[in-house]
Amino acid sequence: MMALGPVMLGLEGSVLTAEERELLRHPQVGGVILFARNYQSPEQVTALTDAIHALRQPRLLIAVDHEGGRVQRFREGFTRLPAVRRLGEIHDQDPHRAQQLARITGWLMAAELRAVGVDFSFAPVLDLDHGVSSIIGDRAFHPDPEVVADLAHAYRSGMQKAGMEAVGKHFPGHGGIAADSHLELPVDPRSYDELVVADLLAFERMIHYGLAALMPAHVLYPQVDDQPAGFSARWLKDILRRHLEFQGAIFSDDLDMAGAGLAGTPPERARAALAAGCDMVLACNDRAAAVAILQGLSEAPDPVSQFRLIRLHGRGRSSLERLRRNPVWQRAVHRVQDYDAFPLLEMDI
Repeated sequence: MMALGPVMLGLEGSVLTAEERELLRHPQVGGVILFARNYQSPEQVTALTDAIHALRQPRLLIAVDHEGGRVQRFREGFTRLPAVRRLGEIHDQDPHRAQQLARITGWLMAAELRAVGVDFSFAPVLDLDHGVSSIIGDRAFHPDPEVVADLAHAYRSGMQKAGMEAVGKHFPGHGGIAADSHLELPVDPRSYDELVVADLLAFERMIHYGLAALMPAHVLYPQVDDQPAGFSARWLKDILRRHLEFQGAIFSDDLDMAGAGLAGTPPERARAALAAGCDMVLACNDRAAAVAILQGLSEAPDPVSQFRLIRLHGRGRSSLERLRRNPVWQRAVHRVQDYDAFPLLEMDI
């Protein structure tokens, strides 16, 4: 038995290489994040997740970004999910219908991923659509934090029904600035008091509902701290843990992103994020950087982090073939492919 380490790695292709098998047995590794480059078909990705899970006990966490719209890594063989802004638009006309559709969409996303062995998706996005961030944009449910919380709560309940916990992002809110943290370090000039009555509200409500995990933003809020949120003990320990009483896991955003550069070299970034309060850090796209991170860490497993992370293992699993024969799945696909279809019948989701 090996504890889950604090590093989540990306893979290079659609099958595990011998080098990757060795890397994934490293004691500092705790998970794998999959991308479009790792996907060819449901059958192939099922074989890949089975191979990853067979390497260790407790099994490594397997995650993917599968929000819908622009951010859906697995496409061919999966239901194409609309961007969640569409749910916000429906909410403006019919809140109850929007919540039903959010629950169905969350269930469908999670059920299909669980059927191929993925433990969780980094979803839902809890950022507000302030109309200025192209990298967030239609990935956000709505500009109103109360609407975001209502829809995200329904979406999460659908995910949980399918055996998957939710990971909210990007704490404390990435939607208020135009810059893309993949390319540069965004700076949000707002004060803490301004954030509290806007972007933070959706996160606060989802924490109250029992959200299992969060991902902080690679965004600098200089009126709050001199470090980006994902490297800030002020944000993660003082505000998130102590003030908001968040008990779930904290995942860094990808340490390869330009927005993480202020924290130094890849190993320095990893150590800074973990020291600030992250339970697991992501090294997605740079193999040399990932190896350097693993070599630069020597932390013993934290029992509290272990508890938070183990909670994210997916529950229950049906094959995709069996799922597709399920009348609930068939009705859910019909609803999600045409949100405007009437009538919207109650479903056991």
